[in-house]
Amino acid sequence: MTATLAPAPAAPAPAATRSTKPFHRIAFLSLLTGTAVLYLWNLTATGYGNDFYAAATQAASQSWKALLFGSLDPGNTITVDKPPAFLWVSGLFAKVFGFSSWTVLAPQALEGVAAVALLYATVKRTSGPGAALFAGAAFALTPVATLMFRFNLPDALLVLLMVAAAYCTVRALEKASPWWLMLAGTAIGLAFLTKMLQGFLVLPALALAYLVAAPTAPLKRLLHLLAAGLAVVVSAGWFIALVELWPAASRPYIGGSTNNSLWELAIGYNGLGRIFGNSGGGPGGGGMSGNGNIGFGGSTGIGRLFGASMGPEISWLLPAALIGLAAGLWFMRRAPRTDRTRAALILWGGWTLVTGAVFSFMSGITHPYYTVALAPSIAALVGIAGHGLWRGRAHFPVRMALTAMVATTGVWGFILLNRTPDWTPWLRWVVLVVTAIAVLALVFGVNGRKWLVGVLIAAALLGTSGYAFATAATTHSGSIPLSGPRSQQGGGMREGGSSTEVVQLLKATDNEWAAATIGAQSAASLQLASGRSVIAIGGWNGSDPAPTLEEFKALVADGKVRYFVAGGGRGGPGGGNNEISEWVAANYQATTVGGQTIYDLD
Repeated sequence: MTATLAPAPAAPAPAATRSTKPFHRIAFLSLLTGTAVLYLWNLTATGYGNDFYAAATQAASQSWKALLFGSLDPGNTITVDKPPAFLWVSGLFAKVFGFSSWTVLAPQALEGVAAVALLYATVKRTSGPGAALFAGAAFALTPVATLMFRFNLPDALLVLLMVAAAYCTVRALEKASPWWLMLAGTAIGLAFLTKMLQGFLVLPALALAYLVAAPTAPLKRLLHLLAAGLAVVVSAGWFIALVELWPAASRPYIGGSTNNSLWELAIGYNGLGRIFGNSGGGPGGGGMSGNGNIGFGGSTGIGRLFGASMGPEISWLLPAALIGLAAGLWFMRRAPRTDRTRAALILWGGWTLVTGAVFSFMSGITHPYYTVALAPSIAALVGIAGHGLWRGRAHFPVRMALTAMVATTGVWGFILLNRTPDWTPWLRWVVLVVTAIAVLALVFGVNGRKWLVGVLIAAALLGTSGYAFATAATTHSGSIPLSGPRSQQGGGMREGGSSTEVVQLLKATDNEWAAATIGAQSAASLQLASGRSVIAIGGWNGSDPAPTLEEFKALVADGKVRYFVAGGGRGGPGGGNNEISEWVAANYQATTVGGQTIYDLD
């Protein structure tokens, strides 16, 4: 960073540096091996993880149409309330290897290993292998990353695609390549097909970095960005067009939308509804944050990322990242426009600031695990800035900035660990002692590079790694998993509350749908336990207008649905879906099987 914080050399390294290449290769392979062990170890103890998405993977393994659209059931009644890209991965995995707990969860773990490898490669191109190794390790050991790469939610593939976009942007910056920039746009378009508008949060940072630092004329930079924007539209738009043009009668209803439209789902429930609360359609369009609700992000505001809900997930290295970003940009204020290290700080810093601001102030449905989208940028900032400051530590202001990064990391780690005082209470004191040693050594300019580097790394990663290991050792289930030892209990191979008698009843059917019930959670549990297709009337919480009463009557008249299982749903009455329950009760005899009310529709 300027003369005191020089970036890693762009030219081939001199002979003295080449001798360290075998070490860096071994360190990189060790990083990937350790990450794979962390994410894959005892993975199936979690069972199916999130039943809702596991049922969609099961459906995808049985039906190509269900795979294409992301249907909840093989009969293609209704889709999940997200676009299907992440289900394309797990669905194909299950088709090849058979549906099981492992095929549901392993794709996310492998995506995590790939994301760590890509982050390493991206940081290495601008700041060298040392910074890249630290960034990769910090990313892998972020608690929410460990959580998401061991669980079946869309966020794992989303993060991989966003890191891929950053890698392509860095490659584009090297020679002002429009082709690499278009590849970055393609990755963002696929991220949209994974989790819609959240994939666009990194776009401002990628565009700003290229606009500022690409080594070509301003007009060409703008034209390249327009081409990348077109790539975003094409890579995301083809599937939206396919859904809109496909006859609605021969495809599943788009779950979470109000009008059977994927575009409306993106703008409403999964777009403005998430940011502003009570806007957009779909289940739970209103916000449920605030009032200390840990599962829904806690109260909005600038401190949200450090609060009881999101803090233990993501904030372990966030203070250091912000200090490193500010220090790096200041010390590099006179660097050439095309300086790659400063461009990297702009990219990862913009990613952190924009995404962090949205998560802090969005008032719609917000969950703590969303913060995994910040894990790569925070890790990259700490790796790049920390490495640069270390190299310039002979200069007192630079050394003090590095000291501030280390001190805040240790103190904040102590505070976070103190929030779970009954879990390994000794660890927080070890973090504090190691941090004190590192700070004193930096302040007084102690020599002894090797041991001091080890102390600095320990001070930075002890707290977050302990929480990450606790996350990997804890089973998770439900729709709002949390990292660390505080996560929801559950997991294991279970039947989701379905009685054995009901499951056996469904297994004995040969109808297109063994049963129907209100709400996707109940339907998913029945489908996973029985292996038979179950209609989730009303989608996620029973409020979607699918199927309608008339459509359901027609299915029953054709003998396609055998049983109606009462008592499903997780929200209030779902309009037409309440009519379905009333129609069934008025026209069919209720029986009790395994403690549940069942109607035989045959």
